[in-house]
Amino acid sequence: MVQLKCSRFAALFSACALFTLTVPASAAESGVKFTQQDDRVRVEINGELFTEYVFSGAPHVYYYPLLGPGAARMTRDWPMKDTPAKSRTIRIIARCGSHTAPSITGFLERRPKAGKILHDKFIEVKSGPTEGVIRSANKWVALDGKVVCTDERTFRVFTRPNNERLFDFEITIKAPTDSEVVFGDTKEGSMAIRVAETMRLIKPKAKGEKKALPGPGHIVQSTDVRDQKTWGQRAEWCDYYGPVGGKTVGIAIFDHPSNPVHPTYWHVRDYGLFAANPFGIHEFTNKKEPEGAGDLKIPAGKSLTFKYRFYLHEGDEQQGKVAERYKEWTAAK
Repeated sequence: MVQLKCSRFAALFSACALFTLTVPASAAESGVKFTQQDDRVRVEINGELFTEYVFSGAPHVYYYPLLGPGAARMTRDWPMKDTPAKSRTIRIIARCGSHTAPSITGFLERRPKAGKILHDKFIEVKSGPTEGVIRSANKWVALDGKVVCTDERTFRVFTRPNNERLFDFEITIKAPTDSEVVFGDTKEGSMAIRVAETMRLIKPKAKGEKKALPGPGHIVQSTDVRDQKTWGQRAEWCDYYGPVGGKTVGIAIFDHPSNPVHPTYWHVRDYGLFAANPFGIHEFTNKKEPEGAGDLKIPAGKSLTFKYRFYLHEGDEQQGKVAERYKEWTAAK
């Protein structure tokens, strides 16, 4: 049995397979376009950068940056870029990306004694006039070089009207044929991003300040629970919104009804951490549930799939019609 402990469902992602894309001229400036570089795939929507899938050069794969309406930079830059120390609020990486489940070796932690999630190959990379898709395979490698599990993930990005940005992320984690995999019960996990510093519910603590000050950002869930009360609560979706470049924008994460422990628990913090986490039940319930209540097992040779949608919008959750977009997603076949 391989015992896994979730650290952050955040950073996405041995040799990588090269691929060549042929894009019709009409699609060059409209639709979704993928362009491969040495260590990443550039993702453009209607000729504008949306994000980049970085699949080489780091202990795990990830998407960065994430540009929302009006090219607003909606995720924190550090540690991908050097930024002032005051923004370095935690040492665990939380990049935009996949539902991962780091093990006792801490697959997503920034420390020498951590496991790695390595890009194995591309299964499909396809541009298109209304949507594009990247399907990839990855290996979870422990410190001793053992592959403790593998995954296949699908990133599907859409063109949208009204300056919206929308993508789906699906990951299937596969246990090896000779051992089960256990996702351990911990709050430190799951499908996560770190929002831009200006969107935070509290401001970064400046040098000399005795306490953090309220920020301009807000958090709201499908249950109408808001701000500081949202941590550890269950909801179908959660939205984190605030100002970027003088305009209010928001990121909503949707939890699919087919996911384990739906509606999921939310590990969402006032300092910008934003994660859907179905595992940390023991801590989210103030330990009313027994330790290990959130464990999820994948039997040897079997797999477990998680599905999420990310919706980037203008305004608050009402202006962005977040509840309507969630209903549209779950109603689709």
